[in-house]
This record gives sequence, C-alpha cells and structure tokens, in this order.
Amino acid sequence: MDYTLNCNGHLLDLSTPQVMGILNATPDSFFAASRTQTEREIANRTEEILQQGGTIIDVGACSTRPDSKTATEAEEEERLRLALKTIRIVAPNAIVSVDTFRPQLARMAVEEYGVAIVNDVGAPVNNPEVTIASQKDMFRMVSRLRVPYLYMSRKSNIKDILLDSAEVVDVLRSMGQKDIIIDPGFGFGKTVEENYEVMNGLERLQMLRLPILVALSRKSMIYRLLESTQEQALAGTIALNTIGLMKGADILRVHDVKEAVDCVKIVKSLEIKDKR
Repeated sequence: MDYTLNCNGHLLDLSTPQVMGILNATPDSFFAASRTQTEREIANRTEEILQQGGTIIDVGACSTRPDSKTATEAEEEERLRLALKTIRIVAPNAIVSVDTFRPQLARMAVEEYGVAIVNDVGAPVNNPEVTIASQKDMFRMVSRLRVPYLYMSRKSNIKDILLDSAEVVDVLRSMGQKDIIIDPGFGFGKTVEENYEVMNGLERLQMLRLPILVALSRKSMIYRLLESTQEQALAGTIALNTIGLMKGADILRVHDVKEAVDCVKIVKSLEIKDKR
C-alpha cells in the first residue's frame, strides 16, 4: 500500500520508500563514526544526509546500546537542544524526527524546534525509568502533539510483534493518534537468529496496514554473522536493506545514506519493470 505522513502540514509520500539518516548527538552511540557533538559536526552531518538524498533526519541524544550508561534527562535535553538548534539553522525546512523515550523531551522537540516525528525505541534495557505507565504517557503526549509516532517492538518473533503492535495501535487510535509507523526492532530483545527469522517474515507486518520502518544499519546481527566489525558491516547492511525493501519496508533508517538511496532506486526500478 502507498502511505503518506503528515509532517508539519507537509504530506510525505511513502509510495517511494524514504531514507532516514541517523544523527547521533551522543558520545557513546554504538557506531563511533556516527557521533556528532559539536555544532560543526552536527551541521556537516545534516548537510551530508540531505545532499545524499535522505528525506528525514533522525536525531538521538541518548544511546540505547546495551552496555551504555543512560543519559540523564538533563544531559539528553542539552544535547538535543544543541543538535536541533543547529539543524534548524542549516536546514530550516528539513523533516526531523527525535529519537527519545522521554515524553517531555518529545514535547520540547516538537513545540520548540518543529520536529515532525517522534521515534520512540523505548528506554535502554533494564532501565527502571520506563514503565508501562510512562510508555502510555508517551502515547498521550504524541497524540496531543499530533505528530507521526514511530513504535518499535522488542518482541522476538513476527507473530508476537504483530500482536504487540496491534495492541499498541488500538491504544493509540483510542487516544486519537493518526499517523503510526511500525518498527520490528531489529537488534532489540532478539538473538542473531531471531533477527533473521523476523527479517524472513517481515512482509507479514503489512497486515497492520501501516508504514514499516527497518533499522538494520551496521547492527550486530550483521557483523556477528559475518565475523567482522561494525566498520566492515556496510555490505551486509546494503544486502539487508534491499531485502527489507522487497519485503515491504517504507522507510530505511541508516548511517550510510547514499547507499540506502541507491537501494531504493534499484528496488523501485524492479517494480517498474514488473508492471510492464
């Protein structure tokens, strides 16, 4: 199906899959090359994402890798403000998403900096700050803000991801939420084998009749399988992004924007030929 997202009054057309470029305003995100902490680094990364064809800039200021120390709310807010302020100077009309599990920081980003999408991957594992109640606080917040909401499931198989996501969608709809995006959560709460099983059944998520985002970029499911490193995981990322697109992904969240844009062009060309 072809979807659109209402991003600050602009309809983002997903009939051609879109590329979300990662901008990590953190000192400890899992892929070291993605870390941007100064105004110049943030500005350069913003320009790079847009010049290479990315249509969404995803800003994160609190690492969710398993062995990282969770940033305090004050630390995350300070980093987000620097990043969002810089992005708005460099690219005032860019579509920006904020990667946070904290409702008040989502509100700040949307109301003060015009962020268009809330990307909620949930708190780092075993973080006591996030409970079922606080997650529902986020649901209420995004419904009030009237922005697209990206929900990521930490379930370990497609059946449970479907059930979990459907339950969340029902709750969000009851709160008046319009635009919802589903992320199957590659790398979160899953073994390497389970990640590939989810990928193998990814097309089943289309049953939800909602846009699907896949975030596979340089994750451990790639370099552990290939017995390599994060720095050597680009080819594996390209392969999985291509498979994801062919199984129905509408958004790719990536570190390497140009390569993901190329994947989209190639898969779209196959669709054109298939219709002839």
